[in-house]
Amino acid sequence: MWRSGLRQRVKELLMILPSCSFLPPSPSPSQHVAFTKKPLLSLANASLCSPGTMSTATNLDGIFKEKQVLRSKVRKSLKSMDPSLRSQEDDAIQSLVLEAPWFKSSQRLCAYITCSALREVDTSKLLSQILQNPTKDGSAQNAKKLYVPRVEDKNSHMRMLNISSMDDLIANSMDILEPAPVDQHGNAREDVMQANNPVDLFLLPGLAFDKSGRRLGRGGGYYDTFLRKYQELAEERDWRQPLLVALSYSLQIIDDGAIPVTLNDVPVDVLVSPAGVIPISQAALNRMQI
Repeated sequence: MWRSGLRQRVKELLMILPSCSFLPPSPSPSQHVAFTKKPLLSLANASLCSPGTMSTATNLDGIFKEKQVLRSKVRKSLKSMDPSLRSQEDDAIQSLVLEAPWFKSSQRLCAYITCSALREVDTSKLLSQILQNPTKDGSAQNAKKLYVPRVEDKNSHMRMLNISSMDDLIANSMDILEPAPVDQHGNAREDVMQANNPVDLFLLPGLAFDKSGRRLGRGGGYYDTFLRKYQELAEERDWRQPLLVALSYSLQIIDDGAIPVTLNDVPVDVLVSPAGVIPISQAALNRMQI
């Protein structure tokens, strides 16, 4: 595990060495307060590239450690979450997504398969809706194509492969369900990176989020790495960028700015919690016609 973490820090270092661009200041703290905001070693501090200050590597090491501390706190909170409350919030979050116009109108989606051991927001109802027979209501226009993650190695490499049924999933070495690389006929599954049409929507997991769009993952860098690559692909092909939607329990939403970030961290466009749908980016506001 420590090697994976070290590789991730090296990748973050390589990404910020060529330039000294910085993130904009965070908005005022949200009403969902789970942790106290404090000064951070983040790239929002312009002194990182000033002569005589700590090296970039040192600052990245500080950010990495702060992320680890925050992950530990959130994991403990999730572990102590009442099961009945978890179930209620799962239902509320999925209902909000299912009723959202941006979900109903989406045709191609990437979504995670919930792992109960990781205490992620449940997506079973969402996946069932996506995979349902499009002729069920007499109309094919509601048909949706689904891609789900398959981890390839410990170097943050992940693919999103098309499935047509939950039976297409198998448990990996960590007992996490993922698609087999080939279907029942021995044919390679369609990889979203080779698809001819753009993805409309990503449903994303995470450990912590804030209302400015910051997302704290589990430390492997799989989603951030994949999202960067897909965003680059969409830009190359002149496609509209997909809407990045994070699903969050109430306790996972923390103070704006309390999540330390680097240039490698991809912000989300929309945050969905039991309290409602929070559009964050201009793309989200435009798509929701707010």
